[in-house]
Amino acid sequence: MNGDPVVKTVRKLIEVALPLDDINRAAAYEKMPGIGPHPRGLHQWWARRPLAAARAVLFAQLVDDPSSRPELFPTKAEQDVERERLFGILRELVKWGNTTNEPLLEAAREEIRESWRRTCADNADHPRATDLFDPDRLPAFHDPFAGGGAIPLEAQRLGLEAHASDLNPVAVLINKAMIEIPSKFAGRPPINPESRKTSLTAKDWKGTVGLAEDVRFYGQWVRDEAERRIGHLYPKVRITEEMMMERPDLERYAGLELTVIAWLWARTVRSPNPAFADVEVPLVSNYMLSTKKGKEAWVKPLIGDKDYRFEVRVGSPPDVEVARKGTKIGRGNFRCLLSGSPMPYSYIDDEANAGRMGARLLAIVASGDRQRLYLSPDSESEIVAHSARPSWKPDLPSRGTWASNAQGRRYGFHTFGDYFTLRQLTALTTLTDLVSEAREKAYRDTISAERAGGVARRLQESDSDTAAYADALSVYLAFAVDRCADFGNTGASWLAGNEKVMHLFSKQGIGMTWDFGETAMLETTVGGFSPAVNFIAECVERLSGTTPASIGGEARQQDARTGHLLADRIVSTDPPYYDNVGYADLSDFFYVWLRRSMKRVFPDLFATLAVPKMEELVATPYRHGSSEAADSFFMEGMEGVLSRLVKGTHEAFPMTVYYAFRQSEAKLDIGIVSTGWATFLDAVIRSGFQITGTLPLRTEQAYRAVAAGANALASSIVLACRRRPADALMATWREFRDALERELPPALTDLQNAGIAPVDLAQAAIGPGMAIFTRYAGVLYSTGTRMTVAEALAVINEVLDGALAEQEGEFDSETRWALAWFTEHHFDEGDFGVAETLFTAKNTSVEGLVEAGILRAHRGRVRLLRPEELAEDWDPATDRRLTVWEMAHHLVRMLDAEGEMAASRLLRKIGGQAETARSLAHLLYAVCDRQKRPAEARPYNALVRSWPELARLAREEQGGRRTLL
Repeated sequence: MNGDPVVKTVRKLIEVALPLDDINRAAAYEKMPGIGPHPRGLHQWWARRPLAAARAVLFAQLVDDPSSRPELFPTKAEQDVERERLFGILRELVKWGNTTNEPLLEAAREEIRESWRRTCADNADHPRATDLFDPDRLPAFHDPFAGGGAIPLEAQRLGLEAHASDLNPVAVLINKAMIEIPSKFAGRPPINPESRKTSLTAKDWKGTVGLAEDVRFYGQWVRDEAERRIGHLYPKVRITEEMMMERPDLERYAGLELTVIAWLWARTVRSPNPAFADVEVPLVSNYMLSTKKGKEAWVKPLIGDKDYRFEVRVGSPPDVEVARKGTKIGRGNFRCLLSGSPMPYSYIDDEANAGRMGARLLAIVASGDRQRLYLSPDSESEIVAHSARPSWKPDLPSRGTWASNAQGRRYGFHTFGDYFTLRQLTALTTLTDLVSEAREKAYRDTISAERAGGVARRLQESDSDTAAYADALSVYLAFAVDRCADFGNTGASWLAGNEKVMHLFSKQGIGMTWDFGETAMLETTVGGFSPAVNFIAECVERLSGTTPASIGGEARQQDARTGHLLADRIVSTDPPYYDNVGYADLSDFFYVWLRRSMKRVFPDLFATLAVPKMEELVATPYRHGSSEAADSFFMEGMEGVLSRLVKGTHEAFPMTVYYAFRQSEAKLDIGIVSTGWATFLDAVIRSGFQITGTLPLRTEQAYRAVAAGANALASSIVLACRRRPADALMATWREFRDALERELPPALTDLQNAGIAPVDLAQAAIGPGMAIFTRYAGVLYSTGTRMTVAEALAVINEVLDGALAEQEGEFDSETRWALAWFTEHHFDEGDFGVAETLFTAKNTSVEGLVEAGILRAHRGRVRLLRPEELAEDWDPATDRRLTVWEMAHHLVRMLDAEGEMAASRLLRKIGGQAETARSLAHLLYAVCDRQKRPAEARPYNALVRSWPELARLAREEQGGRRTLL
């Protein structure tokens, strides 16, 4: 803004380089199942950032790069040594095992504080130095799209007062549980009567340990009360002599009553065959119950004249493939178990929407002696299940959550209540009621503890504080109910390989599950309430030590487009992913249960019947009438938010934004251009930011919004942005190009010295290039027209290509992508999301590579086609998307398959562009040779060695006339 005093800034580590490989490895490890309690385990959220990535980005956003402090590190060598020291801290900081390593965390905080003190000294003469540059107090942090809370949590861990806001009330509650409640009640002893029986001084209740202890106690109270009220719905199963007649493996359990872990059900519809019109036949996708070696079990259907029953058998079935198919016929339909008549999905959908879809018990899973026991179904178990009478059923429509097929079939699932059995509804409503009762009990117990003097001396003696602690406990108990809902619904499948029920949201949408597992919600098994409480309590304990003393946190609900944005804050945020994830639609599944138990605790947060939808900043066509309107809503809204953040971000620090939109292509008058990446960059620039860094992080899970196994994002790009000076000048195209050629090579050297992998280098190097482009108010051609972001990216890539390798300067963007991919993967498969990083960097897309005929993309994996897989009828004269990569590899194919004469004829067709193909062959040989891959190097060596002869033969066939070969 004109007239504002200038803030003296220095480049931060994130604006120069990061040890990306180490960060990526740590992020990948953190995403793995089985690493134990994790803050993400508090509650389900979609596309949540790994803590390692968020922690690394924030540290690098706050710490000075040594090159910006020449008074301390005057030479390049000294700067490199100091940067490597900071990288050493980062490499340790991102490791999962160091998440609560207090000495390491304090060392990281001290680096942040030291950089801040230097910044304050630089700006001691600033008119607002007292407010903006207090060396004893870091600026506060704000994330306006807080989502699952990873970024605010890590900001707090690194010593920043953390403020998190989100439009979504479920996200707000998660952030309260992660940054607000733990910091408010850190160090508090438990208030439950059992813990007070022992001396409170006998145990160190540091951090959130006391809070976790109370979560366990009141969670157990809820479970016991639920057992008293609805325990009859979860009967044990007795092993009778009749059972043992066919199952000698059950003899050791004779007469015992075993705890049921789960009931396995198959959905049913009426048979389409008139002879069996009154019979409900099963829709079974898999008869296998256990596929573990030596523990196999399966269901055998026994068919009578007009009915059928299921019987559990142990051992391998006679035909495993038949057992794995159940009654499903291919992808299109099922078959009637009695008549064999086909039942297409359209018929099943009609039956379900008419209210005629039921369920039949397939098997009972009981707990044996360190093993699962699979028992045949019995009528008593079905009667008990159907006898449940829930007092409430969520009737909120679930339109946006259902991951339906292209035909839009819903199979009778129209409200969130439709996803649950009667017994599941009864259990969940009972548990939500008991959460409210547990809150009242905790409130009374807190007062008793204060009166007894055990807690009063440690707390502010106020009724509001007492109520706040009881409220806090109820939040974690409500989360346990939501965890039960995630496992306890009819979309939860039984995983025969692991012998357990899988939770609903293993993907970002609700799909159809034909045979489902119903967990015993009151038992100590996966999906049970007690395991949910204990796991959440362990996750709460994992929050211990994440914040230094006196560092607070706050989470509130607000729309990032219109809500109050705090001024002069450090900002790092992960905005919505265009249309990749429908957060509001998905979180309604949990909102209906949270609202039932939390509305009295947070009346404003849960005032609406559903999560706000129309205001949510995602491109959802059904809300806005068309894809075009949804796109405009998103991009205009995002630009508006960014424009507001320009004014609210502390000028001493870059803002960091995570970008993870799918890259696609659009055919415009100027040709085929990539959308998404360039469009988002344009929105950032128009908002008033300049881009000072673009670093790729592999942080996404390998599934997309609707279903797994598709071309999903596995990577995202972190943009570092600063406010563009109001007096920024215009530049000519030549001035921009000269600046690129002058400044990109040393920036590239810094990135290479940081050990950035080739697959990431191109994307990371765009950062310095965009920093040059966006430092200007605009770049003008000689005609007076303004250069677009897409055109700037092309120029940056061209200069970058020259800096990376002189040979690459003549290559098209598809070939540059393929070369970078080949350097990492050769012709092996790789994750689509990793490829997406290169698509954005090289300004191309998967569609472009497939159309060019050099790439195969299928079910979330991509690979370059081998020379022998290329089309045999390829003709360069008719190829509408001719690439150097194709030329070189078709020559390799032809030379290997048909010899020099055939290859020379192809060389003649290629004509004047052939020399670039030879340059590529040289470069590919060097890549393979350097990586000691002689088998893959050989064809390129053969092509290069044969080139003189191929050129001679091509000239002779041309009739001796001179060509450009």
